[in-house]
Amino acid sequence: MANKAAKDRISEIFEDKEKITRALSEAVNQALLQHKRAGNPVASWKDGKLVWIQPEDIPAEDKNR
Repeated sequence: MANKAAKDRISEIFEDKEKITRALSEAVNQALLQHKRAGNPVASWKDGKLVWIQPEDIPAEDKNR
């Protein structure tokens, strides 16, 4: 019975696509901020090629400031 309740709850959570998108966007922003603060570049794709984004160029916002 608990398994069905858990599945129902998971299904309910996945129905709110906007909430999922916001959570994922916030997680990515936090990861980028951690890299930026630590002075570490991040890898990205641009025009089909791997590029390194230097910490000062990382597009992340500190929403707590």
